Amino acid sequence: MRILLVGAGGVGTAFARTAARRAVFEHIVVADHALDRAQRAAQAASDRFTAVQLDASDEKAVAELLRAERCDVLVNAVDPRFVMPLFRGALAAGTHYLDMAMSLSHPHPEEPYAKTGVMLGDEQFAMAGQWEDQARLAIVGMGVEPGLSDIFARHAADTLFSRIDEVGVRDGANLVVEGYDFAPTFSIWTTIEECLNPPVVYEKDRGWYTTEPFSELEVFDFPAGIGPVECVNVEHEEVLLVPRWVEADRVTFKYGLGDEFIGVLKALHKLGLDSTTPVLVGDRTVSPRDVVAACLPDPAELGHKMHGVTCAGTWVKGTGKDGRPREVYLHHVVDNAWSMAEYDSQAVVWQTAVNPVVALELVASGVWSGAGVLGPEAFPAQPFLDLLDDHGAPWGCEERTVR
Repeated sequence: MRILLVGAGGVGTAFARTAARRAVFEHIVVADHALDRAQRAAQAASDRFTAVQLDASDEKAVAELLRAERCDVLVNAVDPRFVMPLFRGALAAGTHYLDMAMSLSHPHPEEPYAKTGVMLGDEQFAMAGQWEDQARLAIVGMGVEPGLSDIFARHAADTLFSRIDEVGVRDGANLVVEGYDFAPTFSIWTTIEECLNPPVVYEKDRGWYTTEPFSELEVFDFPAGIGPVECVNVEHEEVLLVPRWVEADRVTFKYGLGDEFIGVLKALHKLGLDSTTPVLVGDRTVSPRDVVAACLPDPAELGHKMHGVTCAGTWVKGTGKDGRPREVYLHHVVDNAWSMAEYDSQAVVWQTAVNPVVALELVASGVWSGAGVLGPEAFPAQPFLDLLDDHGAPWGCEERTVR
């Protein structure tokens, strides 16, 4: 398999370092707007990697590069602003496609905290027929959340439950970054996007609807020593993906953000610093959100200053195969000390990056196949979970007391 990896930030570099250990990948072209970043990611991997400069917003250039390098698949490791040009570029070149975040949403113009507008992924699913006509596969939302969390939902439906009342993705961590008062461990651009947009909730009898940001606070008890964390609703792809392939009465996504993080996000919003609309500063126009991102440390460079663990998982409640009430939390925990020692990548970015590597291994071997625009739930879960264990960071399933 020949891959064009677009994006050489934290996740892209972690993808390269992980994929370098898997013989199934014949050649990987690492592309980034900054050639030096692409070169560092390629050099950190193996001699099967090359580096090029690429503008991810240039759909034509993307398609030309895919053809020139004879790539089988494009892996999108840049922020969601670039989903559609990369998605269309891959389709134009006749290659497969995989991303870890889907096309952007747009709130309902009149009732943003009650009704959905353009939802995450809508633009991509609207083009599903074109991918089917070309017999090409676009796997969307295939990181850790979304991605592995969706695989957990599929596994629960297939093997653990006869009926599902709720699928609730719950994310928490006890990571600490030494030397910083505020240092997000993932892209602040993406974090602002998903936390300040109206969260989406799915209910079988109601469909998709929205609520206020940071709504429905609950305390969730995470494993691996993390313990109880306050979690709130945020906008996330799983709520849009899971109901397409897994039957459940309700689907939610909640982050364990904490009061301080929520306070910072609210302050940014109050000041208009979450906006992506350029403003004039002197003789230049800049996006306020880009300024915020530029002022904060690069999450990819924080690994040596971090300690603790991060946990991604899917809580499922319903009726077990034996007809009795059941509640479980399927989860994946990564210790930052381990990921730094093993891959020289901090825990959050490596946990995101390993999942598309596993998915592409399954596609290359023919275990996963299909055409069109498909989420992780559309594929068999067990082969994925077995292969994930082989990468050294096993998943777990914790039985919970039925509430």
